[in-house]
Amino acid sequence: MPKLKTKKALIKKIKITKNKKVTRRKTGQNHYNSKENGKVGRAKKGDTRLFKADEHNILKGLPYNH
Repeated sequence: MPKLKTKKALIKKIKITKNKKVTRRKTGQNHYNSKENGKVGRAKKGDTRLFKADEHNILKGLPYNH
């Protein structure tokens, strides 16, 4: 059987932790951030975990990275 290909778009957008949790960046960080207060801006800088069903699908698209 041939080797499986890694989905390159996925590997650029997510990070897999040691315990196989999948994290992603929060949305809405590109522009229009000056009108937000500091609490919202700080909350956007942290990463969030994906839902477990989505994690399962993501890990199937990354055959050798987990």
